[in-house]
Amino acid sequence: MIALASKGRSWIPQPLRRGAAILLGALFISWPAFYNGFPLLYPDSISYLDDGRLVARALFLHRLAGYYGGRSFIYCLGILPFHWNQTAWPVVALQCLLTAWILFLVVRSIAPRRPVLPYLVIVLTLSALTGMSWYAAMVMPDIFGPLLYLAVYLLVFARDSLTRAERWSLYLFAWWAVAAHATHMMLGCALCLLLLVTLLITRRTLRPIAEFAAILALAAAAQLALHGYLYGKPSLFGKHPPFLTARIIADGPGRWYLQEHCAQLPWVICKHLDHLPDDADTFLWAPDGIWQTNSKSENQLLAEQEMPFVLATLRAYPLAQLERSTESFAQQLVTFGYDDLDANDWVLAQFPAVLPRALGSYQRSRQARNQLPLDSLDALQNWTVALSLAAFALLAPFLRRLRSPRLAGLSLIVVSMTLANAWITATLSMVEDRLQCRVVWLLPLLAALSALAWIESRRGSAIRP
Repeated sequence: MIALASKGRSWIPQPLRRGAAILLGALFISWPAFYNGFPLLYPDSISYLDDGRLVARALFLHRLAGYYGGRSFIYCLGILPFHWNQTAWPVVALQCLLTAWILFLVVRSIAPRRPVLPYLVIVLTLSALTGMSWYAAMVMPDIFGPLLYLAVYLLVFARDSLTRAERWSLYLFAWWAVAAHATHMMLGCALCLLLLVTLLITRRTLRPIAEFAAILALAAAAQLALHGYLYGKPSLFGKHPPFLTARIIADGPGRWYLQEHCAQLPWVICKHLDHLPDDADTFLWAPDGIWQTNSKSENQLLAEQEMPFVLATLRAYPLAQLERSTESFAQQLVTFGYDDLDANDWVLAQFPAVLPRALGSYQRSRQARNQLPLDSLDALQNWTVALSLAAFALLAPFLRRLRSPRLAGLSLIVVSMTLANAWITATLSMVEDRLQCRVVWLLPLLAALSALAWIESRRGSAIRP
């Protein structure tokens, strides 16, 4: 196939050849699931698999419940037809195909004449050396974040490389990706503002930004309508744990504010003043943590009192909180390992209720037996990211001379979203390997595409739209 793709002419029609390349790319990307012997799971994966049926019953059978979980219901509903609480393999197939398809469109935008061979080389390299494949093969919406940013690049900077069907497919995917996770919504809004300023400065048409803003608005409207129907009160993010409360207490300023003012405040959190935890993870998820030991009514009050508490703390200690947040951002920026792929006893305990027929297969997986080579994967990705940054720095003078709006736009999106992802996740949630590992593979991709653009320019076929 690769040999045929490298020839100028082939008896295989071009659409068939490119479709076969995407399928082969999806197979490359899915290798961690086959190596593991089961789709990769994170504790949140169980919620995404389980909550979909509850939401579907409420929507289609009008069997309402009091609580549907704290994850994105739109992602839950999207993957429900692919697993039906029987097997998670079709979810992995879907995510790997989407990843392979969008990567092909990106590579084609840089090398339109002969995209198949460089595409396969780039996909194989990223699959072997970065976390891209591991997050595409995991039942989580995490892979949708970086794919969303690549889709925005295509719609804004490379839209003339797309057919009408591809463009509308990207609109639909971008809507799902934005609605699939709260951070995608926040990062999408930040990216929209950044690109609006960029296009105004460069005097380019604003139509792509208007379309992306419409996608963001439609995703927000869907979230508001769905939560309004399920809970009787519209909201963007539904009922979720008090991440900000946990974060600001762990940082210190929240604790200081409570120590000074709890005597005059009727807040639920003041009940725990003498044993506030030092980290957000313990606050939220430890069996003896505050969120897990509170009653439902107390947790509801805790959630309602979150924003008054956070805003009061920020007014009292703005510089101290900024310093703590900056430290967390710097730590998150270089924290992108695979430690979150360890076996989890809670996941195993939920299988009889969520995926009962798949319990045996999961128990035989490498992940369930803690036999994944996580340390080796960490070292491999660290070296790959470091070498990619060095390669991109070496290519920077050439890129300036090339003056390709596509490559410049892609660089702007990749770098800004890598930084913004670290800032938002570290300051609003917690520093965690998974949160940055899911996007850091965009840096090696950017380096590879820069090298591809250099090769294409030497062949006299560089694109300068």
